[in-house]
Amino acid sequence: MFPLSGAPAAVWLLVALALLFDLLNGVHDSSNIVATMISSRALTVRQALTITAVAEFVGPFLFGVAVATTIGQEVLAAGQARLSAILAAVCAAILWSLFTWRLSVPSSSSHALVGGLIGAAVVDGGWGAIRLAGLSKVVLALAISPPLGMAAGYLMMKLVLFLARGASPKINWVFKRGQVVTAVALALSHGTNDAQKSMGVITMGLVSAGLQTTFHVPLWVVASCAAAIALGTAMGSRRLIHTLGHKFFKVRPVHGFTTQVASAGVILAGALLGGPISTTQVVSSAIMGVGAAERLSKVRWTTVGQILVAWVITIPCAAILAAALAAVLGRWQ
Repeated sequence: MFPLSGAPAAVWLLVALALLFDLLNGVHDSSNIVATMISSRALTVRQALTITAVAEFVGPFLFGVAVATTIGQEVLAAGQARLSAILAAVCAAILWSLFTWRLSVPSSSSHALVGGLIGAAVVDGGWGAIRLAGLSKVVLALAISPPLGMAAGYLMMKLVLFLARGASPKINWVFKRGQVVTAVALALSHGTNDAQKSMGVITMGLVSAGLQTTFHVPLWVVASCAAAIALGTAMGSRRLIHTLGHKFFKVRPVHGFTTQVASAGVILAGALLGGPISTTQVVSSAIMGVGAAERLSKVRWTTVGQILVAWVITIPCAAILAAALAAVLGRWQ
């Protein structure tokens, strides 16, 4: 039997919107993975996006669904998430992603979704709908991942510079080719972490609609979310690639290699621990850490400041937008 046979229209709409969010997440975040290896000329845009898309699809099947469980079961109290509220949260996250994409600002889709869930849930069920333990886990993961990314990038760059001291310029060839391997690792970790956010939302909706009695992520949800984020990655966003690959500092092969190694480690650790961290934040922070390891003045801090502002305002803006949508949609359910 087809998984959604007999499901109400609201569930079909939620699945469609969650997959759209996943696709946009892939488009938005593909820049995080491929920007450094494209700007360092390790691969062409099309080669980089194709390799990354394949790895993005495979990732969610390899490393479990801990992040989906955090998003779908631990942030909101059981039975408190009506379909109208979940729909409002996803719509708010999509609108915010489209807005920041239009401005070429690499903001966080994770922040937007979390903000949307908070705003919609509070309007729909009051503050009692929020599970503080789960929300604290999410906020902690989102808060500590950028400094961890920056520290990892800084330390990795220092280590690579130490190990490569005295090497001839030919070592750039090693870093260029090495980026193919590190990009696959980063894409696997990104697909694992970010695709699970839509899995959590869809499964939450299935439970809310009574189509499942317990929270468990069906295989068809895993496959459809993996396919959506892979398709989005293949489409790519050249404007965001330019922002991350050129506006911080001039990226060379060694920078791309170290950024990807540092980012992949932090993102995969977050996925395995169930922390829905932001790939955008981790990669951007790792790029800054790598640049600062060579020279603090190397980083273009004005661009950094613009992105930091986007990070800070995303959760409250998405929460307010979702709250407004939830107030409207709640009347129709």
